[in-house]
Amino acid sequence: MLRIDVITLFPEVIEAGVSYSIVGRAREWSLAQIRAIPLRDYAEGKHRKTDDEPYGGGAGLVMKPEPIFKAVESCLCSAPATSSRPPRIILLEPQGRLYTQAMAQELSEQEHLILICGHYEGVDARVREYLATDVISIGDYVLTGGELPALILIDSVVRLLPGAIHSPESLGQDSYADGLLGYPQYTRPAEFRGMRVPSVLLSGNHGAIARWRRKEQLRLTRTLRPDLFAKACLTQADIQLLSELESPEEA
Repeated sequence: MLRIDVITLFPEVIEAGVSYSIVGRAREWSLAQIRAIPLRDYAEGKHRKTDDEPYGGGAGLVMKPEPIFKAVESCLCSAPATSSRPPRIILLEPQGRLYTQAMAQELSEQEHLILICGHYEGVDARVREYLATDVISIGDYVLTGGELPALILIDSVVRLLPGAIHSPESLGQDSYADGLLGYPQYTRPAEFRGMRVPSVLLSGNHGAIARWRRKEQLRLTRTLRPDLFAKACLTQADIQLLSELESPEEA
């Protein structure tokens, strides 16, 4: 079972986010244990203060290191003695590595993840330098805090756990599973307001359908995400499909 501890100022946000759909079922089925750890429980003083003004001046507040270190240490102390590898301690903030499907797959193979949700103007840099094993960003934009990134990471990781999804073969069809975007999907009715489902999908010819889907993956990735396409590992069959996309019949 994968254990995920989320250190946060807003545990109710995490609890609400992990109570439904695939993640909620994974908890019910004991595939994942997810705990929201209130950071203020580890702060000292009458007001349980978790932030302070930045040294050197500047606007905003910075999250203090002491409560975060104590919260992580508490999670480490309560980790199962049977764990065969050390927990991954992940700080979620904009300076981190950009999150990818490959990272989700890697994290899904761990036994214990500790997620640290930042807030305000950021987290004292000593957390990143001396405590975190990983620093992750979900994109090149700014959010109010790390709770939404934590929920995104949890969702993307938990759905990869064995047994979390009824049809495991569908994972191989996800966008980014093989470095390309997914192919277009259609369902009934076959015609809606004059818009028709591609005839090949109605043919029953599974070989032709697989070929069409792969060609669409290549076409969409090259058009919409040239950055992904440039890094894709293409087979000889893919190169043949790309040549067909260049033909006048495909234009």
